Amino acid sequence: MSRIGHKIEPYDIVVVNTRAGSAFGHDDYVVAGCGMGREATLCLLKQGVRVTGTDAWSWDAPFLYTAQKFAETHDPDIIWEGHKAGREIGYCHLEKLHNLESLPANGFHIVCFPVNVKKASAGWTRAVAMIDE
Repeated sequence: MSRIGHKIEPYDIVVVNTRAGSAFGHDDYVVAGCGMGREATLCLLKQGVRVTGTDAWSWDAPFLYTAQKFAETHDPDIIWEGHKAGREIGYCHLEKLHNLESLPANGFHIVCFPVNVKKASAGWTRAVAMIDE
């Protein structure tokens, strides 16, 4: 993290700007972005991160590419591997975040206001970035 001048601390919220946000509303949105795999996710979680976010439609790689890789390898572990990392170390992630490209590399806080959806495994969250002055 030396590039952005920040050392990850426990309970930091890490957001990943993949460029997918710029494709939102366009046909290529679901294949935009890069996704986070199991090892990348666990790297963050082992440092104490418990909330992550992305501008992409999913924390994981676009499913088109996962499907292609699965067709080659037949390895079921690659399907939703970033999501499944939460089985080892629990965490929450936010998807389809907007305006991540407007945030500075460092010097802001994110506050999350989740909506509890009865009998659901997911729901929506109002995520707000507060830029330090």
